[in-house]
Order: sequence, then structure tokens, then C-alpha cells
Amino acid sequence: MGKDYYKILGVDKGANEAEIKKAFRRLAHQYHPDKKTGDEQKFKEINEAYQVLGNKERKSQYDQFGTTFSAAGGGAQGGFSGANPFGGFDFRGFSSRGSAAGWDFSDFGDLGDIFGSVFGGGSFRGARTKKGPDIELDLDIMLKEAVFGVGKAVSIRKQNQCDSCQGTGAKNGDSYQTCSACQGSGKISSTVLGYFKTQTICAECQGTGKQIKEKCGSCHGKGIVLENVDIKIEVPAGIDDGQTIRLAGQGNSGESGAPAGDLYINIHVQPEPGFERDEFNLITKVNIPFSTAVLGGQILVKTIDGEVKLKIPVGTQSNKNFILKNKGVTRLKAKGRGDQIVIINVDVPTKLTKKQKQLIEELDKEFSGKEKSWF
Repeated sequence: MGKDYYKILGVDKGANEAEIKKAFRRLAHQYHPDKKTGDEQKFKEINEAYQVLGNKERKSQYDQFGTTFSAAGGGAQGGFSGANPFGGFDFRGFSSRGSAAGWDFSDFGDLGDIFGSVFGGGSFRGARTKKGPDIELDLDIMLKEAVFGVGKAVSIRKQNQCDSCQGTGAKNGDSYQTCSACQGSGKISSTVLGYFKTQTICAECQGTGKQIKEKCGSCHGKGIVLENVDIKIEVPAGIDDGQTIRLAGQGNSGESGAPAGDLYINIHVQPEPGFERDEFNLITKVNIPFSTAVLGGQILVKTIDGEVKLKIPVGTQSNKNFILKNKGVTRLKAKGRGDQIVIINVDVPTKLTKKQKQLIEELDKEFSGKEKSWF
């Protein structure tokens, strides 16, 4: 009895090209031999089905002739027996960014790697080293430190390369023997579907061609040890709350000499009383006496650099803004600083002494018949 390719891919006979491709992608990932859920025979069967249903011409002939269709040349030839089911298909051209022989795999993610490992496409690149895990930490800084930048020393516990074996995992860094699985070649050769000579990375030695003879006593063969490490973090001037600093290669070291991950520092700028940040500007609100607003004068204003004198003109009104140039935040990765915006609030007294009331009333008489505005 012939194979039902629709059933193999789990789609209806009326499925369109996108549905067929989606089903193939899902199943190919699921049953790829390198995965825990892998099944090489099932994977071959899925691929065989897709080679037919994923091609309009072949699908049309399959729908007409059933499994008697030969993918190699068309017509009734008793299924795929006796012929290369891929008709000389070159899997070396498969990649996640391109296509091969008219088949578009641009949206298949890592299927280029899947076919490369199963069908031996392309050159053998050796072992795939997995980068060590990243580390993420939070760092609190003051507003002034964010404005001018600061160096911070932090202590973290992380995986470091083992010094005893130089990260190899082998005793003294040289206790190796030839891999028994691949005989030192780092590759395993096999035949897929009876047609393809394939080479895959040796799972025993990860493509190195050698195995550890005696494990390192310090790291027990892993090539990494857990240590406390002091790290200097340079916080750049102008950084804002919620931004992140990345230190490449400062994360956990990978096993067996694999490169280290990265260190990510999440910055939290603590609020400073009297200041509000607006990008690279600082905003402050200052209360001044009623008399100073009317008569004018000079006040002290707190800035991130220290106190400065600010002249208040006669008749200053509430919500009047004064600009202190270059007293704001350093511009991140640029020159100069923002400004400090001083917002004035006139403190109008709500309780008056008898004398104060008399003076206000006399002043009010001076404005009788005129517009009663001191500003």
C-alpha cells in the first residue's frame, strides 16, 4: 500500500502551499535527529512527503497518480523505489537566507542547519561551541552620578574558566585520547535514504576528534569553576533611569573552553529631592516671598553643581521660568550639557499681622482707580 503524504504531514488534501510548508516546518523541527524528540526515520519520511507536496508540479502528479509517482522523473514508476527521490537535489545550497533549486527556505529559521547536518551539505565546520550564560544585575546610582558618570565596583559570583586545565576539562590541560566513536576525525559518516553520503559532527567528542582521558580535579571535566569576581563598571555620563550597560564577555564562561556570555547592568537612578529630569534638562521649582516678587531681588538656587545666585526682576509672576544654561545633564555620547529650568512660585501670605494688613490696605489705596496689578 502506498504512502499517504498528506497524512504524514498532518494536512488535508485541500491544504494550500503555506499550510503544507508550516506543517513541514513544525514536524522537521520536532523530529530532527539532533533533538531530544528526534526520529531519523520519521524525519526522512516527513522530508520525502514535503518534496512532493511542496512542489506544485509534483503535487499535481501525486494527486493524479498517488504513490506511483516518481519524484525523480515523473510518471508511474512504483513510488520512490529504484530512483533518487530528490533527483540530484543539492542540499548544500540550503540556508535560512536563501533558496535552492527553486525551494524557498527563507522563513524556515534554522532549517538550513537541519539539512546541512542530516544531508552533509557544505563544509564540515567542527564542534558547535555554546556561549556561556549571560548575567544580569541591577545597579542603583545617584542623580549626580548619572549626570557626570561614575565608576562602580561590584562583586558577583560567576562561572570562570578553570585555571588548572585552561578551560579544557582535562587534567593539566593535556590528558586526552583519540575519540573511539570517530577515530579522531571528528566526523561520523553515514548513508541517508540509501542515496546520500553524509558527515555529521561526532556527538561523543563534539567534533574535536579527541576525548578526555582523565578529568581535571578542580572542575571535574567541565572546564569552569564558580568564583567571586570583582568587576569595575564605568557608568557613562548622561545615562538615564532604566537604561542598560552591556559588558561583552563578562558573563559566565562556557563549558569546555566555550566563550563567555555577557554581563548586563540595569541602571536605576535614584530620585534627588528638588530635581526633576526631562531628557537632558533638569527642572526645579522655587518658592520666593511675595515681597521679592514685587520688589525684585536675588535668591540662591540649588543646582547639581552647587548653589548659584539668581536675579529676580521686579514684578516677577508665578510660573515664570528662568533658564540656567549648561546646568543640566551631560548629553550621552555627545558634547555639552542640558539646561536647568527654574520655575518660580510666588508665596502669597495667607495670614497677616495687623500692621501687615494696614500696609496692604494703604498700598491698595494707591492703586485705587487704577488697574490693581502689581505685576
